[in-house]
Amino acid sequence: MALLLNCQSLSKSFGARPLFESLSLTISEGDRLGLIGPNGSGKTTLLQIMAGTQQPDAGTLSQRKLLRIGYVAQDSIFLEGPTVRQVLEEALAPLHIEELESKAKVATILGIAGFADPDAPAATLSGGWRKRLALSQALVTAPDILLLDEPTNHLDLEGILWLERLLKSSPIATVIVSHDRYFLENVSTSMAELNRIYPEGVFRIEGNYSRFLEKRADYQLAQEKLEESLATKVKREVAWLQRGAKARTTKSKARIDSAGKLIEQLGQVSARLQTSSAKIDFTASDRKTKKLIEAINISCDLGGRTLFENLNLRLSPGMRMGLVGSNGSGKTTLLRIIHQQLQPSSGVIERADNLRVVYFDQNREILDPDVSLRRALAPDGDSVIYRDRVVHVSGWAKRFLFHPEQLEVAVGRLSGGERARVQIARLMLQPADLLLLDEPTNDLDIPTLEVLEESLCEFQGAMVLVTHDRYLLDQVSTTVLGLDGAGGAQIFADYEQWEQWQQERKPAKAPPKEVIAPAPGKAKRLSYIETRELAAIEQKIQDAEAALETTKSEMNQAAAAAESARLQQSYEAMLAAQQEVDRLYARWSELEAKEAKEAKQDC
Repeated sequence: MALLLNCQSLSKSFGARPLFESLSLTISEGDRLGLIGPNGSGKTTLLQIMAGTQQPDAGTLSQRKLLRIGYVAQDSIFLEGPTVRQVLEEALAPLHIEELESKAKVATILGIAGFADPDAPAATLSGGWRKRLALSQALVTAPDILLLDEPTNHLDLEGILWLERLLKSSPIATVIVSHDRYFLENVSTSMAELNRIYPEGVFRIEGNYSRFLEKRADYQLAQEKLEESLATKVKREVAWLQRGAKARTTKSKARIDSAGKLIEQLGQVSARLQTSSAKIDFTASDRKTKKLIEAINISCDLGGRTLFENLNLRLSPGMRMGLVGSNGSGKTTLLRIIHQQLQPSSGVIERADNLRVVYFDQNREILDPDVSLRRALAPDGDSVIYRDRVVHVSGWAKRFLFHPEQLEVAVGRLSGGERARVQIARLMLQPADLLLLDEPTNDLDIPTLEVLEESLCEFQGAMVLVTHDRYLLDQVSTTVLGLDGAGGAQIFADYEQWEQWQQERKPAKAPPKEVIAPAPGKAKRLSYIETRELAAIEQKIQDAEAALETTKSEMNQAAAAAESARLQQSYEAMLAAQQEVDRLYARWSELEAKEAKEAKQDC
């Protein structure tokens, strides 16, 4: 594959703290590189350097001539005023392409992204649809490389599956910073971890996330064996030095120098093997009550729409419930009702006396960006009380991987993952009967996620978890409550069962055979030709929809290749295919209605 982008010996620091040094990385055609690493390792900064919005302190960045790069940041923010369509048209404006081609490209992306109302104001979209629009804004320019920083943040599970299909079918080279392990498993063709524990600052392998875990384990085992071997050699050399070897000969001097190098090498290997992770441990109360909360026939109507109705739910200690559904289905609303921030439209909620609830807000609104890290972690002094023990703020900060010099830094200057750790640190100080966690995984690195999973599994109280992280759901949840956003709610054993239920409830694209088959014993007044047409129309609809999907795929490929003539042809073919599908469905409805009417007359 041809080389698109070459990063050579890049270094970048913030103040006195280096993010990475002498980092080298290449991106070639067809790559789908998953990029992971601890919070603060410089993943976002590296993407920004690749995108040209930041400059490295040292090193070179070379790229293919006329290379076009698309960059999607973590937060998708749009100004008041422009519509969805206008945002995409403005993205194409710098390319100076013809109006007809521009309209075709915009129509293509709108169809791919699934926007039902292209004239909706961009600023009013939900977080998930703003993310789709940001992705569409980058894709509409047909980039050679697409840089994605936490692209699954704010997307619901349906949106994540859409993005997976989109990336796997696209020829665009992609660099993906993500903590979503299932997403990396399904999308990436190669993996790289930024971490100072590696000699070159990065560890890269070909393959998906599970392949990366295997190779990293092999690397760590090799490093452990190297450390053991070096320790044996150093022990022998130190014993020789302690015997008082005289450095009178060239041979003795060389051996002393060699011993010094071995000791230095052992120190480097040992330092690389020392890893740290946040120490997360939520404190459960000692409450023995079997029923913490019981919701009886609760319903919620919001904005003229019923989110859920007649919902019955009981939360007991040890119950860990995952809450799933598309964006806008009412997950956060249900959490707020449980937390007494909102009241249900109908029904009652019974709570145990003196119930202690800890609520993790996905927006993290309680964190004042102007407050120092010291005051955010310990609002009332220089220490905190954790499990009846006094812990100094510096030790408490260290538990969550903060350095002493960061204590006076304003919370607003911390990374998203660091702010998430601050939020968790504050919540851990509160003993809880019930944990309500609304998207706690956003911006957390994978090592911290693994510790969070372990802590949640060991929590003895009840828990309700809203997350788009399918791996976390599988690991933590003992049951899953699915909301369909149209009033329906149902309990499932796990996320996979919820997915199957969703698939089964999707309306069939073609009418079922039993609907169009003539009922035995009923006289029909359809003509012979109409009867034949009705019997064959299901297959025609299926063929027409297959042709429609083919034209959409061809249009996507043409957009990615920036072939305007082919794109226009594909766009016109897609419109024709859609019209044929609509015509067949209309004709089927007409024939089916005529058949039903005449059958009723014969009764």
